[in-house]
Amino acid sequence: MTPLAPHLEAFFTDRLRRQKSVSPNTVAAYRDAFCLLLRFAQARLGKDPSKFTLTDIDASLVAAFLDSLEKERGNAVRTRNVRLAAIRSFFRFLALREPAYSALIQRVLAIPQKRHTRRVVGFLTQPEVAALVAAPDQSSLLGRRDHLLLVVTIETGMRVSEIIRLCIHDVTIAATSQIRCTGKGRKERITPVGRHTAPLLRRWIDERRAAPTAPLFPARHGGHLSRDAVERLVDKYAILAADKCPTLSHKKVSPHVLRHTTAVRLLQAGVDSAVIALILGHESVETTQMYFDADLSAKERAFERTAPIGTKKGRYRPATSEVMAFLKSL
Repeated sequence: MTPLAPHLEAFFTDRLRRQKSVSPNTVAAYRDAFCLLLRFAQARLGKDPSKFTLTDIDASLVAAFLDSLEKERGNAVRTRNVRLAAIRSFFRFLALREPAYSALIQRVLAIPQKRHTRRVVGFLTQPEVAALVAAPDQSSLLGRRDHLLLVVTIETGMRVSEIIRLCIHDVTIAATSQIRCTGKGRKERITPVGRHTAPLLRRWIDERRAAPTAPLFPARHGGHLSRDAVERLVDKYAILAADKCPTLSHKKVSPHVLRHTTAVRLLQAGVDSAVIALILGHESVETTQMYFDADLSAKERAFERTAPIGTKKGRYRPATSEVMAFLKSL
């Protein structure tokens, strides 16, 4: 029986790293997918992962694993499809090394991606943004760090993976202040910093007095923050800000929602979608189109242009009397 372990090792060390030279984020995503798959197979087959053979990881086991991600772990369909993409990549690599198992490999590759509902992206309004960035206690060092992290994230629209990798030397404070980051596909991009944020960055860097290679937003131990840490602090400040801005209590606020907020704010300011794609580091301008669905004000302006002549523009507002106002206040 052909063992699985040598092929899995070759896939990560030779295929992904040496031949394709994928990013560390891709390696980590694939690693997590196979860790979950091997744990599931171990519980199902009662075997140690080091003793798995190719025939153990067949289409029925992979399909059961994908179902467990949704039913037992509560993962979304998008996450399920990401895990399947990692498994497919491995089996395509396997097809060239083990043609004797072509039938098994083809059955796994035939497992389809699952269709999912594409929801309107969530974003924060200006009052919600103001309440969120004001939530950290700036009398402490960590509070000032968190405040600046929120401000930079909302202004630049960087992904959480880009924010946590920023170092002090990535920031340039000059006549045209800017931040350099490395995004998906190892593509570098430079994002300008506004005149209100640049002094905050300068004061923070002066206060830190750290080496240029030090993290811009360090953890308590001095290293880089983790994704989970950023997600926790955003969630914490969203709960605190909900006291002053109650609408936040009805929204799921995450680092990616802050990125969506940046895009919608740019769109509402009349910035071209191609420029928004450049700022956010999108691979294609088409990706930016989802923000047109989220921006209700753009749709309202479009309908106002087609309003019949002689009619009053704006949303419908029902006439209210004192009695109706009293009843609605109850």
